[in-house]
Amino acid sequence: MVPETITAAASGTLTLGDLTVRRIGLGAMRLTGNAAFHLGTPGDRARSLAVLRRAVELGVNHIDTAAFYFSSLRSANELIDTALAPYADDLVIATKVGPFREQDGSWGTAARPDQLRGHVEENLRQLGRDHLDLVYLRRMRQDSIAEHFGALAELREAGLIRHLGVSAVEPRHLDEASAIAPVVAVQNRYGLDTPGPQRQELLRLCGERGIAFVPYFSVAGETGERGTHERVAADADAVVAEIAEAHGAGPTQVRIAWTLHQGPHVLAIPGTGDPAHLTENIAAGALRLSDGELGRLNAIHQ
Repeated sequence: MVPETITAAASGTLTLGDLTVRRIGLGAMRLTGNAAFHLGTPGDRARSLAVLRRAVELGVNHIDTAAFYFSSLRSANELIDTALAPYADDLVIATKVGPFREQDGSWGTAARPDQLRGHVEENLRQLGRDHLDLVYLRRMRQDSIAEHFGALAELREAGLIRHLGVSAVEPRHLDEASAIAPVVAVQNRYGLDTPGPQRQELLRLCGERGIAFVPYFSVAGETGERGTHERVAADADAVVAEIAEAHGAGPTQVRIAWTLHQGPHVLAIPGTGDPAHLTENIAAGALRLSDGELGRLNAIHQ
């Protein structure tokens, strides 16, 4: 008997403003190649398109992307538009602005507030849309984000953006943005390998305020930036492997499940350009960890 395919519905749902998404989504960065941006070998175009279409078939209705997600031959936004347009009514595409890259792949300076409209319009053009569902302001080490976030709030009032989020922020930046316009999501680095009181504080604040918390790099990988937490990463790998074996699952699935177990307001956006990995990632939404297993993993994360 062929086992039933697990869909994103198993992960449950969460509301971003007035948009309901399943808690397992898809991060689009890996669609452009086997490593971030211009590094590594460009991804196979047909396979990346197949991943996007299969994700939607399996119930994913939240895709995270950005205009600066491109490699030497691939653009994540162009792949999304090609694979999925005309878009399903329930599909939520989140993007982010703030960082700036030249066409040769090099990083420029962070965008000024007056340049953000151009970044939003570029995402609109590449995705073939007349508005963006969710736009994150990615903080680029600014002490204050008020002017930048205010510029996006004006674009929201103009109808180019439906909902706003912030990324790579501290709790004080969330307060700063929330005083200007509603914040429906926070996207920060967060995972088993990256403990820290400030990360936990943001997770807590989002839960209390009804804001979605959307970790990036929650699954350690080649670009997982483990450097400063090597001991934690090694400890986590050992415990994760043991728990994965007990469930007949893979380590990545355990990490995704742990992410979702951090609270009902947490979303997961694992990225992949591999159809088999996509199916495994989505199936992680059905993995239920015991209190004891969560306790062991949480102890590592402290």
